[in-house]
Amino acid sequence: ARNSLAYDQILDGIETGQIKALWIIATNPVHSWIQQKRARDLLGKLDFLVVQDMYASTETAQAAHLVLPGAGWGEKDGTFINSERRFGLLKKVARAPGQALSDFKIFQLIAHYWGCAELFRKWTSPEAVFQILKRVSAGQPCDITGIRDYRMLDECGGVQWPWPDAVESEEMRFEGRKAGLANASDSQPGTERRLFADGKFYHADGKANFIFEQPRPAPEQTSKEFPFVLLTGRGTSAQWHTQTRTGKSDVLRKLYPERAYVEVSAADADALHLETGARVRVRSPRGEIEATVFISPSVVAGQVFMPMHYAETNQLTLWHVDPYSRQPSYKSCAVALRRC
Repeated sequence: ARNSLAYDQILDGIETGQIKALWIIATNPVHSWIQQKRARDLLGKLDFLVVQDMYASTETAQAAHLVLPGAGWGEKDGTFINSERRFGLLKKVARAPGQALSDFKIFQLIAHYWGCAELFRKWTSPEAVFQILKRVSAGQPCDITGIRDYRMLDECGGVQWPWPDAVESEEMRFEGRKAGLANASDSQPGTERRLFADGKFYHADGKANFIFEQPRPAPEQTSKEFPFVLLTGRGTSAQWHTQTRTGKSDVLRKLYPERAYVEVSAADADALHLETGARVRVRSPRGEIEATVFISPSVVAGQVFMPMHYAETNQLTLWHVDPYSRQPSYKSCAVALRRC
C-alpha cells in the first residue's frame, strides 16, 4: 500500500525510537555506511539486531544479537538479475555447511514460527515464488510473464526483461535458445535487447523526462582547518566492497596494500613534505585515521583519494543523502593531512 523506508530513513527511525528491531540481510552497514561512528551507535541502540549472512565475521554480524547463517552461491536454488536485465538461474550443487540454510528456507521458517505461515502458503519452493514474481510483474515495464519456468531460463542461458507472455512458435524457441533469447527478442512484441531502442519511454506521452535542478554546492566545503576534498571509491581490482569475501583470500590479499592508503597529488605532497610510504593522519570533522601516503597523478591538487574497502575510511565521510534517490554522499568531504 505504500513505499518502504529508505536506508537512511530506517537509521533515522532508530534514532527517534520508531524502530526498535532490525533484520539486516547480506549487507554490512557497520563498515559501509557514511559517518561510520554514528551508524554503529544507532545500531547499538536497537533492542534486537538480526543479521542474516554467509559470514558471522562481518563488522555488522559482530554487532548482532542473533546471526542467521545463510547458504551461499551453489548451495541453494534460485534466480538473480544482472545489470543487463537478465534473469539467470542458480542451481544447488552442494549442501550448505553447519546450520546454514538458504534465504528462502530462513524466510519460510521465520514466517511459520512468527505465526504468519498462512500468508506464505504459496511459498512451496523457490520456483513457486518465481511464479508469484511473474504475476506481480504483469503489465509493468519489467513484465516477465512470458518466462515459462526454471527450465526455460536454463535452456536459454537466461532471459532479459521485459519478456511478456505471448504465443511462441517452435522455431522462435529454437532460435531463442541459440541466441540466448536476447537476439530473438525482435520477434516478440515489446521486447528489445537494448531498452528504449524504439524511442518509447514509460510515460503517458511516450517521451523521456529529464528532471533537474540548479547545481548546489557540496554539503561540506573546505576550510583553513580542513583544506582538502576527500574523494572515496573503488581501489584495486583485488578488493570488493567491504571485503567480506575478498578479504579472506590469501592470493587477493597479496595484491593490495594491507593498510589503508591515501592518494595525494605531487604538488600537495611537496607542500606538505610527504613522500610515498609516509604515514599521515587524515582528519575530518567526524573522525581521524592513519593512512599510508601514495603520490599519484590520478588526483589533482587540493584533493585526496581513499578506497572505500578499508573499514576506517567511512569514519571520515559525511552523513548527507540525495533528497530524491536517498543515495548517501560518499564522494566528498573536507579533510586535513598531518604527518604522523
